[in-house]
Amino acid sequence: MTKNDLRILLSSPRGFCAGVDRAIQIVEKSLKKFGAPVYVRHEIVHNKLVVEDLKEKGAIFVKELDEIPDSDQPVIFSAHGVPKSVPEAARFRNMEYIDATCPLVSKVHREAENLHKDNYHILLIGHDGHPEVVGTMGQLPKGSITLIEDIEEATSINLQEEKLAFITQTTLSVDDTSDIILKLKERFPHIHSPKKEDICYATTNRQKAVKDIAVQADLFLVLGSSNSSNSKRLVEVALKNGCAKAYLIQDVSAIDWSWFENVQTLGLSAGASAPESVVIEVIETCKEKFNVTIEEITAMEENVVFHVPGSLRDVV
Repeated sequence: MTKNDLRILLSSPRGFCAGVDRAIQIVEKSLKKFGAPVYVRHEIVHNKLVVEDLKEKGAIFVKELDEIPDSDQPVIFSAHGVPKSVPEAARFRNMEYIDATCPLVSKVHREAENLHKDNYHILLIGHDGHPEVVGTMGQLPKGSITLIEDIEEATSINLQEEKLAFITQTTLSVDDTSDIILKLKERFPHIHSPKKEDICYATTNRQKAVKDIAVQADLFLVLGSSNSSNSKRLVEVALKNGCAKAYLIQDVSAIDWSWFENVQTLGLSAGASAPESVVIEVIETCKEKFNVTIEEITAMEENVVFHVPGSLRDVV
């Protein structure tokens, strides 16, 4: 049977960012240093395949610290960051903990603390309930931060505070967030802006790469988990920038091959917490079904590295 031709436009950069890579290394090095089990509060990153792999190596994931028995084994905080109450609770129990919070999320935490010290009321642009948002809001006393989820809330919110500032979740849609910021500045001309935008380099770069490809693709597939904010944003970016069909898939098993009807060009990317192995698996499966040609489209090069904590740097 004759195979149809399929051109794959491979988005670059894609997959693991420096913060995700650092967080995974922290769990793996902790397992080598302390032995199993090592406890992790919440998913270390939002990817089910990564979490399952670490479980097999001896990591135990819990929702809250009270699920952890008294032990000398450390607990690791996820890359998304935690409220201040969490390390306080760990210290109360004399638990050793290792903080895998992405340094770019920690930057937003410090930013919020400094603004609070300067008597600003803070508007946080982000998604309600996302662990990063919970962690950021938990850096300050209740009522110090107001969450803004969309342009409608930015338009309708009623605030009387004289000093206002905004910060953002690191994994948002660049374009949608820009619209929200413009609305806030229109309504509150003196609102204080971050010196450097809070949406992280990895989110920005992956969205730009998808945007560059979307108009050329008949179908776009993004590898990532359904609870991954940055992965979901990539699907939205593809749809908003000219691709008629775009789907978020965990791995190749989630593909409905009927999607490929009349598809000549496939756009392919992966969220910042998705391993490269799932991208390779999709490409290899496509090669079994189509005559595949691959073109890698590079929006920009990434060379960012975040080091693990000092206590783990001697672990090979």
